[in-house]
Amino acid sequence: MNLKLPIVALIALSLPAAAVAQPIGGRWGGNQMDQRFGGPSRQSAQPSKKIDVTAFQSADAAPLLGKGPITVAAANGAEVEWKLPVYEAAVVDQLAKLGYDTAVSGAENGQVAQIGITHAIVVPEEQKRKPVSGAMEVGVSNRGNYQAMALNIDLSKPRKAIIATRLDVRIRDKVTDRVLWEGHAEAQSREDDDGLDNGAVAAKLATALFARFADAQVVQTGG
Repeated sequence: MNLKLPIVALIALSLPAAAVAQPIGGRWGGNQMDQRFGGPSRQSAQPSKKIDVTAFQSADAAPLLGKGPITVAAANGAEVEWKLPVYEAAVVDQLAKLGYDTAVSGAENGQVAQIGITHAIVVPEEQKRKPVSGAMEVGVSNRGNYQAMALNIDLSKPRKAIIATRLDVRIRDKVTDRVLWEGHAEAQSREDDDGLDNGAVAAKLATALFARFADAQVVQTGG
């Protein structure tokens, strides 16, 4: 829970021949003090809600797509350790909804969906802040001297980094190794306490990507 509480302590120091200092215009220091000690609250950057999706399919691949056995594997050079499993599960779920037989293992024919996951930092994690900070101002009004001290107590936690995650999927024919369909989806999210292995992000990317499965841009290939 964020807790940010500004505390302003005003101490009036009067001159011997003057009355106790009073606010000018009803406010200590007028707008000048408001700007130094108050000001707008800190606004943190937020992840974009947009999901960028691009998809292509071979010109003669339509009759082959969305049916038959398919296995899921990591793309060459892709991270296959802790970042892949939730994305693999999300892709398998979407392939099954399209009509593929995903309950196969080691089949020599059919198709293979190769998955790649990449992450990029969009906004770094906020630095830790001092829980207590402040400033002091001394001035003279037409009624005497004044001294003002502003303390800012900020118990809020630093915001985690904003991460752009990209899911790439390429579907190949196992026999010919020909690419039948490929696409990618990219979205931003704030890194949570579990790191980048985020099931909600994986499901969102896979859903958005395969929503473009049937209307992918048709391209001519050389085989």
